[in-house]
Amino acid sequence: MEATFISILIKTVVAHTVTYLIVGMLAYTIFNYPRLFAETELRFIMRQTSDPLVKLAVIFQPLRGVIFGIVFYILRQSFFTESNGWFLMWIVLVGLGILSTFGATPSSLEGIIFTKYPLRIHLIGLPELLLQSFLLSFVVYHWVNNPEAHWISRMMWSLFAIALATPIIGFFKDRNKR
Repeated sequence: MEATFISILIKTVVAHTVTYLIVGMLAYTIFNYPRLFAETELRFIMRQTSDPLVKLAVIFQPLRGVIFGIVFYILRQSFFTESNGWFLMWIVLVGLGILSTFGATPSSLEGIIFTKYPLRIHLIGLPELLLQSFLLSFVVYHWVNNPEAHWISRMMWSLFAIALATPIIGFFKDRNKR
């Protein structure tokens, strides 16, 4: 049975938000984002990690998930019917969403050509982008293609609730300190 638009959309929203949080937390820790965003060339374009918008970034991710979900649905024949569909999805995300963006963003070809950032700045964020897009592709593919695997649904919905609740609780906790 072919997955519906709503099924692909919702699973993509949840999977994107969860993988964004998990990989973001790993990168935040491994790459020491507070130092990286304050002491390197990234200080000119990145908000500091203490900024309220940065702290609440996860709650905006369902909006990006909707965009991904729409595209995944349009390309569902290639992504969800092929045995290597998750890999095709990942290649599309990497090719169009990371390396070949229309803007001069860090880690993209346009960014390398048109910005003054050293190559190390472009490369430092690449592992995070590659891992998150890989996990998103892998999870969405398997979740959509295995609707009877209820453990995936329970795990993803639980992590989604935690992902959305944590920054909101932290926001109100920070507000009460003032």
